[in-house]
Amino acid sequence: MEFLTSLLDFILHINAHLDQLVIDYGSAIYAILFLIIFVETGLVVMPFLPGDSLLFAAGALCARPGSELSLPILIGLLFLAAVLGDNLNYAIGRFAGHRAVNIRIGKRKLVKQAYIDKTHQFFEKYGTKAIIMARFVPIVRTFTPFVAGVGQMDYRRKFLPFDIAGGFLWISSMSLAGYFLGNLEFFQKHFEAVVIGIILLSILPMIVAYVRHRFGPSKV
Repeated sequence: MEFLTSLLDFILHINAHLDQLVIDYGSAIYAILFLIIFVETGLVVMPFLPGDSLLFAAGALCARPGSELSLPILIGLLFLAAVLGDNLNYAIGRFAGHRAVNIRIGKRKLVKQAYIDKTHQFFEKYGTKAIIMARFVPIVRTFTPFVAGVGQMDYRRKFLPFDIAGGFLWISSMSLAGYFLGNLEFFQKHFEAVVIGIILLSILPMIVAYVRHRFGPSKV
């Protein structure tokens, strides 16, 4: 419970936490951000790490007067982290996916079947485009490469090119949004609300899909 409380505090006040990390670690913040993105996209058991809000806040940090962080370097490194993470996740799904799904810690499965099922539905609806679109949907983006690996999706022709395109669009768009908007007075004064808004916008497709499935007309 304490871990979840700390994680929630980190997500909601991510701008303040990043400021402190820069003070404590200087340019090593690049490595910290690289690790967070890599783990979120590369380990199917870590879908709850911040992604969109982290990129937005990091972009805003690059735009601060006197900041030692470079936006091109940030985008390049985090793009690499996102692609490497997805490829690791794909490999885990391809070579150990079925075993990983059945691993339990106590009475709970390490990988929740519900998340796998939702990602399968995402694939069924959007096909290979799901690899790009999933980058912008929390949880789904972590499970998409894993499910692609389990399903033996063609790596060179389907998974890799779409994954590279999706990774670039995700990292660059969120970082640039933070760079140009994050230091405006409104965003500075209401950063918590902005973070919550980003999260809500990110999960909106999942909410819409659930509502349609739950309350839509039944198929005969």
